Amino acid sequence: MTVQTALLQGTQLLEEAAISAPRLTAEVLLMHALQRDRAYLYAHSDDELSEVAWIHYGRYLHERLNGKPTQYITGRQEFYGRDFRVTSDVLIPRPETEHLVEAAIARIQPGEVVVDVGTGSGAIAITLALETRARVFATDISAAALGVARAQQFSSGVHYLLGNLVDAFRNHSVDALVSNPPYVPRTDEPGLQREVRDYEPHVALFAGPTGLEIYERLIADAARVLRPRGWLLLELGYNSLESVRAMLQRDWTDITVIPDLAGFPRVLAARVQD
Repeated sequence: MTVQTALLQGTQLLEEAAISAPRLTAEVLLMHALQRDRAYLYAHSDDELSEVAWIHYGRYLHERLNGKPTQYITGRQEFYGRDFRVTSDVLIPRPETEHLVEAAIARIQPGEVVVDVGTGSGAIAITLALETRARVFATDISAAALGVARAQQFSSGVHYLLGNLVDAFRNHSVDALVSNPPYVPRTDEPGLQREVRDYEPHVALFAGPTGLEIYERLIADAARVLRPRGWLLLELGYNSLESVRAMLQRDWTDITVIPDLAGFPRVLAARVQD
């Protein structure tokens, strides 16, 4: 079995199972099995696979065909130009969340106190710390998720706190609060992709019956912990904009909605009033 043949066969299996991006997925899984980069696949396409590499590749294909996300197989996901470790204890960072990071970077000054609520893999918190030189704290209710975040291979200086939302912070002690919170309504669970429904952590996905429950608590907490004119930056779930904006009628100003590349409202930024 040569590298080229393995790649072609893997692509065919993934195509027949209607797995998205079958060629790219086969490449990523084969690179992971060989512990090599993409250039190696094409420079050594006629090389024979070792028995160990073939066994690993076959297992990775089997896992992907059963719905396991590629990122959980490889244990890696790129975010904002950096390679992050991911496990099934954390959500897989999405490209759309980079809009949240960009909005935060534009509003955060060096040395300010920033809290990333529900940090998961730590991708948001670490990126903000490295890009802004702010003092970044990251909270999560999941000890397992915090373990993943702490293990990331970056010298970011992020401080990690186990707890619910921003319970650990004093009144008016934070300059910016950033969050990609759980926002999927529990009633949407049956219709989710199996990769999401069966593999990603439900505590990071589902907010409650309406999907707005965490937004409500987070906005109330933000009004307490943010300093005057401090920023709240939230990633928005599908069709949640108007409901979330209605929660900001009191105590908030400079409300801005930022769309993603598809034109959907993705980020909401607001400033607490003096």
